Amino acid sequence: MTALISDTSPQTVVFGSGTRYRVKDYLKALGCERALVLSTPQQSDIAMDVAAGLNGSVAGVFTCAAMHTPVDVTTSALEHAREINADCLVAVGGGSTTGLGKALALRTDMPQIVIPTTYAGSEATPILGQTENGVKTTLTDAKVLPEVILYDPDLTLSLPIGMTVTSGLNAMAHASEALYAQDRTLDSSALAANGLRAFKTALPALIKDPQDTAAREEAQQGAYACGAVLGQVGMALHHKLCHTLGGSFDLPHAETHAIVLPHAIHFNAVAVPELLQQVSAIFGGDEPGQALWSFAKEIGAPLALQDLGLKESDLDRATEIALSKPYWNPICLIAHIGRTPERSPPPAFAPFCRMRGLALLLGRKRREDPMNKQADIPDFIKALPRAYFTEEDSAEVVTGQNVNAKDERLKEIMGAVTRHLHAAIKEIEPTQEEWMKAILYLTATGHKSDDWRQEFILLSDVLGVSMLVDAINSRRPKGASENTVLGPFHIGGTPEYEMGFNICLDGKGEDMVARGRVLDVDGNPLEGVKIDVWQANDEGFYDVQQKGIQPDFNLRGVFRTGKDGTYWFKAVRPQHYSIPDDGPVGDLLYALGRHPYRPAHLHYIISKEGYDEVTTHIFDPDDIYINNDAVFGVKESLIADFVKIEDPAKIAEMGFDGPFYWDVEFDFVLAPKEDK
Repeated sequence: MTALISDTSPQTVVFGSGTRYRVKDYLKALGCERALVLSTPQQSDIAMDVAAGLNGSVAGVFTCAAMHTPVDVTTSALEHAREINADCLVAVGGGSTTGLGKALALRTDMPQIVIPTTYAGSEATPILGQTENGVKTTLTDAKVLPEVILYDPDLTLSLPIGMTVTSGLNAMAHASEALYAQDRTLDSSALAANGLRAFKTALPALIKDPQDTAAREEAQQGAYACGAVLGQVGMALHHKLCHTLGGSFDLPHAETHAIVLPHAIHFNAVAVPELLQQVSAIFGGDEPGQALWSFAKEIGAPLALQDLGLKESDLDRATEIALSKPYWNPICLIAHIGRTPERSPPPAFAPFCRMRGLALLLGRKRREDPMNKQADIPDFIKALPRAYFTEEDSAEVVTGQNVNAKDERLKEIMGAVTRHLHAAIKEIEPTQEEWMKAILYLTATGHKSDDWRQEFILLSDVLGVSMLVDAINSRRPKGASENTVLGPFHIGGTPEYEMGFNICLDGKGEDMVARGRVLDVDGNPLEGVKIDVWQANDEGFYDVQQKGIQPDFNLRGVFRTGKDGTYWFKAVRPQHYSIPDDGPVGDLLYALGRHPYRPAHLHYIISKEGYDEVTTHIFDPDDIYINNDAVFGVKESLIADFVKIEDPAKIAEMGFDGPFYWDVEFDFVLAPKEDK
């Protein structure tokens, strides 16, 4: 047995048969007397043997370690450690047990002794991955680096060949990504290459003879080298994908690393071919992804994530999670969402360069040689019809590419949009400059939109599209009140008032009474109808446009009809106003010789259970813009009479102080929902 002290960490690392029997010596060196021995349920027998050999220096055994280090398991182990007054940790097993020991050390700063039984290499790193609420996160902290590692090849003789292979490839992933890490050094790259060489020799030997102790020890030396280098440099795409798949989809850790490794390396090789040349040199061939895939296939590694239970329906979510907080990568992952990277990968992997393509990289149906160009073409691409673009057949060629659409409604919509758009282009025959102006106009419209203002909705309004969509979706029986646009200024939380309340809270404007009834289509009054009303003030502004000037909820109110279906409230006569015209939509209106004004109106939302909700306005017939509303919201049936009342008795009865008020009477008719 030879004790090694790492040059890059304060670890004591020991290789050799029987090293597990020296645990008590290292406990004594650490000044510890009450060890908590950790393992998974499957390796509890080994844990009990180690505990028995401690001769009174053991405080307890916890055998519930689990993959991906769930925080709830750590919490249980922490409670147990405190109950037994443990002063150190002895982790016996693979990455799951080592992870639990690290998680406990992070929370308690207890020293750790690790006795690895697999080749994952995590014992050599100050890195901890933990899973909580379906998300796996990683951290680097000196407190989680084990103080002692005891590599006893005898404990790995019974390690199944499948686990031997996958845990070895897991360790190789650390070394492979270390070769192109941002913070790599000559020493870290040399250490990574040493780890890869060790596994290149050891794993095929163990396939032939699982009892080859020398090969087992060489694999452990490779595991340490690969793990140690991971502790020195950062991680990239491969590890991010594996953390996502393991933490969010509960895929087995080592198997996932084994499957993803060659594809992630192949993906990144286009950007850093010179840095990954060592992989090709060690494993053969000219292409590192190909070399790793061939090696994995040769030693019987799993090759497809679908075999681990990953469903095709999981791919989009997995990709979204992986890209939400991406690790640094030689090829920027965010740049691959709908954009061409500065250096494109070879044609065979072109589908891997977009968000959906990255989902393909996750291993869907990946049983083929990654350098087989035909294998890189997904089945849905092979199924596309062969068609070549011509001016005459342009719409048909484009819509023909939609044959694989999963959403039939989307397919129908995009087909219609494409056909009509192409027809318009053929009718207009725009120049390249004109088309670019159109694209820049839409770009400016998007730039003008934010959380408060949606310029595209405004564009839809002034083109009459909003009203047309509303009309199509609000067809009602004859006699029922018609809909019009909601507008951008409705808000929730409006107070509900008793009938007759004056919703003008600042007393500004010409007094008005709005009244009427709500009826069904047969003329019967409807009781308890909710009437949500809002309007602009006498200057044409809504309260939300003049925060600090108008009171909150000024000219807003909610009322409910009485038994006879009547409603009435006090307000002020509204005024016309301009829609926002300081952006691309305003520019378009003025270029077309149009104005941006809306005629004076009151907004209503009228609702009652069992009846079709009505979102509508009533309009002032005397407004100068009544015949040319900028957003086409005026309908003849929604024009009300604004009657000027100058009778002093009626003015006094209403409680107004002015010489007159406006009386607006308007009835609404609701249709049953089943008649819509």
